Amino acid sequence: MATSSTSAERPAAVATGPSSAPPAGTVRQPRRAARLGLPVLLVLVAVVTVTPFAVMVLVAFAPAGGQTLPGALDVTRATFANFTDVLENADITRWAVNSLVYSLVSVLLILLFSSMAGYAFAKKRFPGREILFWSFLATLMVPFQATLIPYYILVSELGGVDTYWGLIVPTLANSQAVFLMRQFIVQLPDELFEAAKIDGASEWRIYTTVVLPLIRPVLATLGVFVFLWHWNDFLWPLVIGQSEEMRTLTVGLATLEGENVAINQIMAGATITVIPCLLVFGLLQRYLTDSVATSGLKS
Repeated sequence: MATSSTSAERPAAVATGPSSAPPAGTVRQPRRAARLGLPVLLVLVAVVTVTPFAVMVLVAFAPAGGQTLPGALDVTRATFANFTDVLENADITRWAVNSLVYSLVSVLLILLFSSMAGYAFAKKRFPGREILFWSFLATLMVPFQATLIPYYILVSELGGVDTYWGLIVPTLANSQAVFLMRQFIVQLPDELFEAAKIDGASEWRIYTTVVLPLIRPVLATLGVFVFLWHWNDFLWPLVIGQSEEMRTLTVGLATLEGENVAINQIMAGATITVIPCLLVFGLLQRYLTDSVATSGLKS
């Protein structure tokens, strides 16, 4: 009797088992939605990011006379007249030279000083190293606007107004660059430096032959960021470059807006300013990828 009752209950259990599992289609649909959700989100973010640049280029190539959207969407009427007009009427060439000098010299000096400081903070042992490093890093919490007036007074007293050195030198103490360099160099194996010391290499040779070749990816990454920061900088060049000859592109284009220049010419000048940024990013894109791929590797 017990055996028959147990066997009678089994079919019921077997029959009710599959009905409790969800259908296969209902499981695949959320997975497909999750897979499609991220690409769709990335496409939307890309469209929102690219739209202002696309509008800028369209207005720059639109016929002269202040024509904007929707008239600028007619690409059959595109013209280079706005570019020639802004190059003839404004001192774009001089402003571009100032921006290049400001950006390139700052990049070279910041990479040199930050890599030296990063190497010292990462691999050297000296009293007060941690206190000095974190004190230097704490300057990141001080907004630049709070130090603008002291910087200007100091540079003005030293005769740096309307000079390249007055434009460049106050921006060289970049604590963020030092932090990035230190965090990358600290991951390098100590055995490399010990082997170089055993071979009799000096500190300068260790820095030039061991440190610099290994940190090329982060140098390129930081170089791109520093170049973009200085190329797009507006407040400090506006304060320190008071004459028209010392204006950078960002400051010069802002002055054009106050001179009742057509919006098409202003957009043409803005398009010109974007070209160096695209070139720098395109040339160093491979090193940016290498920096991401090698981050976190200690040996």
